[in-house]
This record gives sequence, C-alpha cells and structure tokens, in this order.
Amino acid sequence: MRTRTVTDPLAVVRNLGILAHVDAGKTTVTERILYLAGATYKRGEVHDGTTVTDFDPQERDRGITIFAAAVSCDWAGHRINLIDTPGHVDFSDEVERSLRVLDGAVAVFDAVAGVEPQSESVWRRADRYGVPRLAFVNKMDRAGADLDAAVASIRARLHPAPLAVQLPIGREDGFRGVVDLVGMRALTWDGDGGPVRESPVPGELLEEAWRRRRLLEEAVAELHPGALEEFCAAPAPADAPADADADAGAGAGAGAGVAAISAGTLTGALRDLTLSGAAVVVLCGAAYRDRGVEPLLDAVVAYLPSPLDAPAAGHPADPAAPLVALAFKVSATATGRLTYVRLYSGTLRKGDTVLDAGAGRAERAGRILRVQADRHAEVDRAVAGDIVALVGPKAARPGATLCAPDHPVVLEPPSPAEPVVSVAVEPRRSTDAGRLAAALARLAEEDPSLSVRSDPETGQTLLSGMGELHLEVAAEKLRRDHGLAVAVGRPQVAHRETVVRGVSGVLYRHVKQDGGAGQFAHVVLDVEPMDGEGFAFRSTVSGGRVPREYVRAVEAGCRDALAAGPLGGHPVTGLRVTLTDGATHPKDSSELAFRAAGRLGLREALRSCAMVLLEPVAEVTVTAPDDAAGAVLGDLAARRGRVIGSVTRTGGGDGGGGGDGDGDGGGVHGSGAGGVGTVVVTAVVPLAEVFGYATRLRGRTQGRGTFTTRPAGYAPAPQPA
Repeated sequence: MRTRTVTDPLAVVRNLGILAHVDAGKTTVTERILYLAGATYKRGEVHDGTTVTDFDPQERDRGITIFAAAVSCDWAGHRINLIDTPGHVDFSDEVERSLRVLDGAVAVFDAVAGVEPQSESVWRRADRYGVPRLAFVNKMDRAGADLDAAVASIRARLHPAPLAVQLPIGREDGFRGVVDLVGMRALTWDGDGGPVRESPVPGELLEEAWRRRRLLEEAVAELHPGALEEFCAAPAPADAPADADADAGAGAGAGAGVAAISAGTLTGALRDLTLSGAAVVVLCGAAYRDRGVEPLLDAVVAYLPSPLDAPAAGHPADPAAPLVALAFKVSATATGRLTYVRLYSGTLRKGDTVLDAGAGRAERAGRILRVQADRHAEVDRAVAGDIVALVGPKAARPGATLCAPDHPVVLEPPSPAEPVVSVAVEPRRSTDAGRLAAALARLAEEDPSLSVRSDPETGQTLLSGMGELHLEVAAEKLRRDHGLAVAVGRPQVAHRETVVRGVSGVLYRHVKQDGGAGQFAHVVLDVEPMDGEGFAFRSTVSGGRVPREYVRAVEAGCRDALAAGPLGGHPVTGLRVTLTDGATHPKDSSELAFRAAGRLGLREALRSCAMVLLEPVAEVTVTAPDDAAGAVLGDLAARRGRVIGSVTRTGGGDGGGGGDGDGDGGGVHGSGAGGVGTVVVTAVVPLAEVFGYATRLRGRTQGRGTFTTRPAGYAPAPQPA
C-alpha cells in the first residue's frame, strides 16, 4: 500500500454514501450537510421540491429519491464526495452499484422505528462489500423517539457492536442537543438552524454522562487491544473497591468523573473498530431542525476511511500508478451520455483513451466533469480517489472496468438484481415502434436491473424490473424524456419452477449424423431438489468415461436447459444435477455434442420429475392505528398473506422531524399512522397481491396506514383447479 503522509491529498478525501429505509430523513440529512458545509446557500426541502440531490422531475413530483446523486463539499479541511442513494426497495440495485464504489457510509435510522426492513437490506449489502459505516439516529425530536431503543434494534437486527458516543439533551420536542461522550462536552442548538454551541455538560446530566462514558470505554476495551491496555492501566474509580468486578466498577465509578481511556486513544480506537467493521459508532440528531449534523460531519472525518485506507484489491490509491476505474452509473442527459466512474488508482486526463477491459473496447474520455447533482464543472484531470463523470465513452455500461490500455485489469462488477415484475409496453402510434425499441434499449443500458424481451407467444414487448414503482418510473421516463406515447399493461410477476421430487438414472444419447463428422454424447443424469434457490452440478463419473472438458460442457448444457421449465416455460431453480455415467466416441464426441446432451437430457429428466410453480413473495410491514388492526389482518389474509409478527407501540405519531417522504408509489403510503396506539404487522404476501394495496390500505385505515415491502424470495403458487 502507498505510504501515507500527513500532507497526502488522498488522506483528506472521504467517499461516502447515505443509506436508509424510506422516510428516515436521508435526503434531509444530505441537504443539511451541503448547507452546513457551505456547498449550498439555502436549505433544500423534500416537501417543497427544492433539494439538490432529488433534482429529477419525477423525484420532485413523488417526493422520493429514485436515482443515486453525487455531490461534493468541504468540511474541516477534508473533501467529502457524497452519494445520496434511494431508500425504496424497488431501487435497491441503484444502492448496490453505489456501494461498490464507496469507501464508507452513513446509515440513517428513524429514532421511533429503529431498524426497518430496507435499513436491514442496505446494511447487508454494505456488509457484502465491506463498507465501514456510521449510524445516525435521526428525528430525535419526534414523539416516541428513543435513542436506547434504536441502538438496541441495531444490535438485535443488524448484529454489529453499536457504540453510542452521544447522550441526548432533552426528549422528543424538547430535544435541543447532545453530550459528546468522547470529549465530555455539551453541544446545543438554539432554535431551528442556529449555530452549534459548545459548553460544559449540564449538571443534571453529568452523572449519567460519566456512566455512559464508562460503559463506552468498557465496550471499546473489549474490542481494541490498545484501548484495553490503557483501560487496565487506569486507576480504579475513587469510590469503587479495588477488587470490584467490571459491572460493579462501572456502576460505582459512574459519578467519579475520571476517564479510564483518554479522548485521543478512544478516538483512535473507534476509528480502528469502524474501519475493521468490528463496531459501528452511533450518533443522533434531528436533521430537519439542523441539530446534530455538525458532529456527524466531524465523525465522518474522524472515523470513516480515506481512499488510502480502502484501496481496491491489488490497486493502491496512487495517482502515479496505472489507471484503474469502475463505471457505476450511466445517465443520458440533454448534453450527452454521462458515465460516472470511481478512480481507484492512476490519473485520467481529458482526452485520454482508456480500455473497457471487459468488452475489450477502447473508449475516449472527451471531458471530465465534477458533479454536483445536476450541475457539472469541467476539469482537466481526475486522480485516484475521485468520483467524476465522463463525457465520451459510448458503450461502457455500469460495472465496466476502465483502465490503461497497456495495463488491462478487470474489477469485480456489482451483480444486477433479477427482475421480478413485468409489464407489456406498446407504442400508441405504430410509427413509434422503432423509437420505442431504441428508448427501451437506452433505459436498460442506464439501469441494468431493467430488462427488455419479446414474449414468444404474444409478440408483445415486455419490460421487467424490481417492482411496480420501478416500472412506473421507467414508463414515465419514456413519456417525459423520449416523448413517446405508450400503453402499459397490468403488472405480471415473474414465476419460477422447481423440483419437489427428482428422478435417477435418466439416460440420454445424443447421436447426429449429417455427413462428415457426426455428434455423439451419452450421459446419465440424476436430478434432485435442493434447499433454497439456485442450481448445483457435480460429477461422480470415474475411470475417465467422460473427460473433464466434456463434464464442463454437460454442466453448461444443463444451465441452458434451466431457462425454460416444463410447466410453463419459466426459469427453473432449486435443483441439483449429478452426472453419474456417460460414454464417448473416439471421433464423433465433442464439447458441442456433450453440451447438447446436457441440455436435452435435463429437459427430458425434468419432464419426469414432480415440479411445482413458484411465485415471488414479499415481506410486507404495515403500520396502522390499533383500532384498524382487525381490518388490516383480514385484508392480508384475503391476499394470501401469512402473518409472521405483530407489535403494538404506544405514541410515536407523525410529529415533527421532516422525513424524506420516500415512499410514494409502493414503499410508504398514506399520511402516517400517528396517535397513541399503533400496531406494526409483518406478513409474507405474494407479490402479485401487493399490486394496488396502497389504495386498499388507505381505505381500511382512513388514510392513516403505511406499509413497506422488501423481496422475500419465492414460494409455491396455488395450483390450478
């Protein structure tokens, strides 16, 4: 790794994302960061449609974040490149692509709801890419806000070691500041938008602050050797017995006011634990009222990694090294096609030719743009650690590696999600058929989670995506951005087929003679069900009866056969295939013949298996007044829902806090449950039954119900009578 120096410009760069469940206040946090850092001169508001990052007309109309937006600002001598990501489950693929290029992230949680379904989903994605995180518990000014409960939900549902470094000053509407447990100081804000004021810890909170500081020290000492050494060397609290155990010592020394670990050591240990993923630092605030954002920015600088701390594997963040960059977003604008890239190493200059390593194609970086949401500033070069947009590449897609032509390398791209919902799309004017095909191809290029195909039976063009809202947004882009009048059919879910009872010893002989060299392949297959989704293949052939290269060809043929099952031509999942025997011909056997034998042999075997049709299901979380619980449960049962949990809360209405509103169109609907006595019902519901649920829920709860969804895999569909 490149040697890090105090003056190294990369040491003061932070590339981070803002992650959250819908309506946790994610975009509001982003807007306050930009305002306090001096990048904007007015606070943008979601409900007014004036935010910097939600600049697309659909985002402002719907009041939600749909597209990841990159912005930059400066704080405490550091350059912060920030990506505001969508919170709605339908756009989780956009979050996935953003996480792939981030060094760190801030996860925003609602102080009343704690960890919500999409919070958990994006957290798991960040785990997959090893992205260090901070947690910010927002909306501390709401009725029912509880930092301790939110921290407990983080520990229970996300399973990190949450380390709260702040103590709230005031509760709910009286929330006015925090005690910084690391520096043992009070940070308060007067009114909405006032500057932060630093003062000693209030006397009435001093004992509790020292108790929590001691608990923080103990938690850090358990995880960090350096902190443990200093903790053990510190004298025992004056009023604690010398032989007191850890628990007793914590309680007895609560009011002693003596730190066992210095602030410098504690800060360094918290940074190490954050970078390693062993713990997550938890802060709190009320972003809508400009409270708690400055300490959050200080924590970003103090605890999250720079590009030097998080280089791509084998590619140190060195501007002098060969160029390695990853394209993570493609966007068509009025000024041309923009390709957003993260540079991991090297330097890219305007006009340079780069190699799209995966496609083996040369591309030209005609212009390099610093991006501030929908505004761009042209620069002459970009260096390792930068996130910029390029004008010039004509065919690079999200996930493409752009590198120096004489040093080809391919980075692991993010995996696109598999579409689960389809709609038929047709032009209202027959003369627009060609324009529609081109527009759909462009949409699929910009968003890999969208796919376009033709139905072989009806000849209709099918657009598939992650959910109803995802497809609504795509259809609206066709109308607004491409000027196309289109007719969109009713959503249809993507079914799968699976094996419930397998077969053994299915023999298939592929023999073809049409003059010249023929084709010969003999395979014997066993097929059995497998837990979960996916496909597994193995060979137990011995004695060289089927050479290794032919075994690989049989596996490839079997994968070909999975594209269309015997029940209705749907993809097949959840099975294991074993090649148990086979035979070859000295002249006519080939990889092509064995691939054909694998494909045709598995198709024949599947026709002999007991198969079942699968449909996608979603985990639906409904929040409603407790007096509407019966109506909600009855409606879920009518939609073939299976209730897996129900919790009753008191308080926690929809008062102050200023959320994003990230929920229109399928994520969070209605005007909020509000009031005393709220029931939260979680159920697994067939995805097809969720279409149109928003309107039904509003009717059942007089507009006070909300719901969120997230994918929950597949389940057997009802068999036709």
